[in-house]
Amino acid sequence: MPGSASGRVGIFVKEPRPGQVKTRLSPPLTAAEAAAFYRVAQEETISRLAAGPWEVTLVFAGDEGYFRDRFPQLPRLAQGEGDLGRRLQLAFSVLQQPGIPAIMVGSDSPDLPLSLVASAFTALADADVVVAPASDGGYVLIGGRRLLPQLFVDIPWSSAEVLACTRRRAVESGLVWRELPAWEDVDDFSSMLALLTRSPASASAAFVRTRLGHHLPGRSGRS
Repeated sequence: MPGSASGRVGIFVKEPRPGQVKTRLSPPLTAAEAAAFYRVAQEETISRLAAGPWEVTLVFAGDEGYFRDRFPQLPRLAQGEGDLGRRLQLAFSVLQQPGIPAIMVGSDSPDLPLSLVASAFTALADADVVVAPASDGGYVLIGGRRLLPQLFVDIPWSSAEVLACTRRRAVESGLVWRELPAWEDVDDFSSMLALLTRSPASASAAFVRTRLGHHLPGRSGRS
């Protein structure tokens, strides 16, 4: 396992079951295709982040055996019940310890730069909370150096107001807030196409071209 000198990274992952992951990719993808893409994106996210100078934990939903078999070297933490806020609070309460900051990311940003994660840990040297925004009004990364439950209660999850509401809550609480450059996750077909342009050499982009190419604009032979 990589050293944990920089802190801890929790990757929120789901077992890639058709119909339960990346549902906004369908249509045009089938449920099975969306799950297959998510599996590749998840594996790429995990393998890349596990190479960094921090300790990685898989914060999982679904069958623990799936993740134990595929990533036996990584510790696992069940997400638990409740909305995303409750699950984030649980993950932070376990991974964040005195003197050890923690950062949470999703598994649908397969090309998330390691430099962005490193910048988040650097920011936490003097900030209470750090985020990397997403264009949909949420964030692709959130981190803290102490428990901040107020940032995860009564947030309109899965809306365009997540980042703004979280920022406002932080300011109202007198927290030192740091915002990093934005990055993108892959939630729908347009963001999948953006991945092909942004990171064509990524394994996830290669999977789209070779296995899902019949869905791409200008390609014939759609199934």
